[in-house]
Amino acid sequence: MLRELAARVAEIAALPEQQETRRLWRVHNDLAGERPMVAFDQVCWSEFADPALALECEDPECRRFEQALRRTLYQWDHFRADQVVDGFVRVDKALTPPHRLGEELFGLRVSEDIQVTDAANDVVSHGYHNLFRTLEDVDQLVLPEVGEDAAETRRRVEQAEWLFDGLLPVREAGWGWDPYVSCWDPIAMWMSVEGILYGLIDTPELLHAVVDRLVLCWTALLDQLEAQGLLYQWPQSTVHCTGAWTDELAAPAQTTRDLWMYGLAQALTTVSPAMFGEYEIDPMMPLFDRFGLVYYGCCDPLDGRMEQVLRIPHLRKVSCSPWADPARMAAALGPGYVLSDKPNPALLAGSGFDAEAVRADLRATLAAARPHGTPVEFIFKDISTVARDPSRLEAEAKVAMEVARAGY
Repeated sequence: MLRELAARVAEIAALPEQQETRRLWRVHNDLAGERPMVAFDQVCWSEFADPALALECEDPECRRFEQALRRTLYQWDHFRADQVVDGFVRVDKALTPPHRLGEELFGLRVSEDIQVTDAANDVVSHGYHNLFRTLEDVDQLVLPEVGEDAAETRRRVEQAEWLFDGLLPVREAGWGWDPYVSCWDPIAMWMSVEGILYGLIDTPELLHAVVDRLVLCWTALLDQLEAQGLLYQWPQSTVHCTGAWTDELAAPAQTTRDLWMYGLAQALTTVSPAMFGEYEIDPMMPLFDRFGLVYYGCCDPLDGRMEQVLRIPHLRKVSCSPWADPARMAAALGPGYVLSDKPNPALLAGSGFDAEAVRADLRATLAAARPHGTPVEFIFKDISTVARDPSRLEAEAKVAMEVARAGY
């Protein structure tokens, strides 16, 4: 069954249009784009009852491959937009220790309470416990000692090669295929947003100590990944839900200078621009500077702090959330940066789907960017619900591609 799915993925990946879509992403990311680009990610798969998505594998590892293949095929069939289907299977190297949120990051685990309303949905409510109350608590963050369990990596690769032999080649993936480097999002999970905001008022020296220590941890991690050749060695295809193809970065990556990164500080949305600069941009400068290209922002509205955002070295894409003013952002960005527009996912969640409301929203963003020559991409993400009607995604993708193909 896995081989049947892989065979279809291989056929789609071999279509000439894949190269054309990569080319469109490449010129777009290199600031010579021909039209706006469109992508869908972070979709509420739990609301899709289609048999084509029903998993049959029992082995957890095979089940992960199956899920990825089925979702790739479903998206291609129903809401592909500017999706590129890659003709390979990615297998993560077994890096030690783990350093992803939800597992363990720099020696520290999240302590939280969770509320679940839909057991099938990955989106749940989190109540985080504050782990940083005194300066001594900062010592919980430990500098990592990075390595690779080569035997486990080989086992993973051999299993994938056995499963997909003759259909899809297997690529070992080191760190950085979609490199997320953030301080305040992890801190929000260790302190809670409320804990951060009270801390900025009551114990600013503690907050400075936490973020400075975390920057040291990230630096140590990246230094060791470089030294041991554990960075992602293939051309990046993704950065924060968008296409990452570019002619400006070398592959295989020798250093982080050959990679994109994305950063964000959503927990600092309500602080002043000056405090945003003091607590986010200033401490993060050494991390921003070591990467070749930077994508910045997420759901946080950045239109009121563009002066600080534009200080980021190697900046290329800036997120324009549904709570930001695209005209204000485009005026600051001009033609030298990509406006990564995040259309409001609430347009998919109501009692019905209004295609004209989506069309008007996208056209308004293009109209705001046009006077400034700012390249635009539409990134549909954070889609927590489609009111259990997946056909809305197909309709939204159709509208978005019509607007995009009409050009700037």
